[in-house]
Amino acid sequence: MSNIARDGARAEGEVLVEGQGPQGMISLRCDLGAAALKTALAGEGLALPAPLSLTREGARAVLWMSPDELMLLCPYDEAPALCARLSEALSGTHALVAVVSDARAAFRLTGEEALLRETLAKLTPADMRPEAMPEGCVRRTRLAQVAAAIWFEAGAAHVLAFRSGADYVFGALAYAGRSGARVGHL
Repeated sequence: MSNIARDGARAEGEVLVEGQGPQGMISLRCDLGAAALKTALAGEGLALPAPLSLTREGARAVLWMSPDELMLLCPYDEAPALCARLSEALSGTHALVAVVSDARAAFRLTGEEALLRETLAKLTPADMRPEAMPEGCVRRTRLAQVAAAIWFEAGAAHVLAFRSGADYVFGALAYAGRSGARVGHL
């Protein structure tokens, strides 16, 4: 299996597409209204995000993925210990906490905001206009033929996808963002 997302892959065009390398990721599934969850997150200095959004504290972020699922992002080497602490804090609560770092790939797109949005709009049915997808909004959707999560934060677009499709996602993003590929959609 390719490690394109881990190997620092870069494609320069109208936008810069970069594989983000190793990224710690923890999938947390439970009742997002559970008091134990808020306590567990607070114990790690994290906050529960509102639906379709994210919260961030330094190198860690919590992404709302669905009504019963969060994705925690952290430095790669911190994921196992963070997962263990959260599992312990949620013991007695119906929850699943799992490290998924090696099952996902992370990409970062930088450049002019309108071009970032246009690049993604070529690949997803999701509305990428700023009023529909403001900074900090997390959207699960399809990116060409694969599942992905997309959000805008700190002047960049971020994409998470399954590692098994990392080469495909990188290639699609690079092609959609290549020089001369403007279509003036947004």
